[in-house]
Amino acid sequence: MSTNGHPGVRTAVVTGASAGIGEATVRTLAARGFHVVLGARRLERCQAIAEEIGGTAIELDITSDQSVLDFAGQIDDVSVLVNNAGGARGMSTILEADVDDWRWMWETNVLGTLRLTKALIPALVASGHGVIVTVASTAALEIYPGGGGYTSAKHSERALHRMLEAELADIPIRFTEVSPGIVETDFSLNRFDGDADRAASVYEGLAPLTAQDVADAIAFAADGPEHISLERIVMRPRAQADSTHILRD
Repeated sequence: MSTNGHPGVRTAVVTGASAGIGEATVRTLAARGFHVVLGARRLERCQAIAEEIGGTAIELDITSDQSVLDFAGQIDDVSVLVNNAGGARGMSTILEADVDDWRWMWETNVLGTLRLTKALIPALVASGHGVIVTVASTAALEIYPGGGGYTSAKHSERALHRMLEAELADIPIRFTEVSPGIVETDFSLNRFDGDADRAASVYEGLAPLTAQDVADAIAFAADGPEHISLERIVMRPRAQADSTHILRD
């Protein structure tokens, strides 16, 4: 499969593209004229979206070295990389932590971002105007009860993003960190292993961000003028400034 059959069209790669923020970002970038490569484990879902927007769907498991290599090997050029794939599992104190949950969160949020970014850096450099957008979280800026595994992973992902920016300062790649607060997607449903009532409780008492809100911020950074560097975009629901909500995502 080749992604270079679109002369004059910039290619954007979006991970975690099968739903939520990833899907909204795919659709938004496509509407802005990008050819979008969708990467996720749910290939059939990605293929359905790709058919609608004229994109390319490639199966991707960012926790697998081989999957990332196979994915990157099918991409000939890329101008924008959106590191969106990630997630959380459970909420417990550190003393009660499930080590397997922590391992998954670090493997997905940190090492997954590392794997794919390393694999696509050559193509981003070759584009002459590469952009890397990492979807972090306000959990990368704070801590909250029960969030030890997720906040530690997101803090590390943010450090990885900033370190890459420092190490590649002399290379024409722009870096933007997008850190949303509470967003109503399937994030909480997945975190709580399908417990819909517990997931719904996260959004009680406030109007959360939507996936489209975050996608618009990502697209703004990805499609902005080349002389502007947007280093960080932090966005929350207005009500999340209330201390009863600030520590829930």
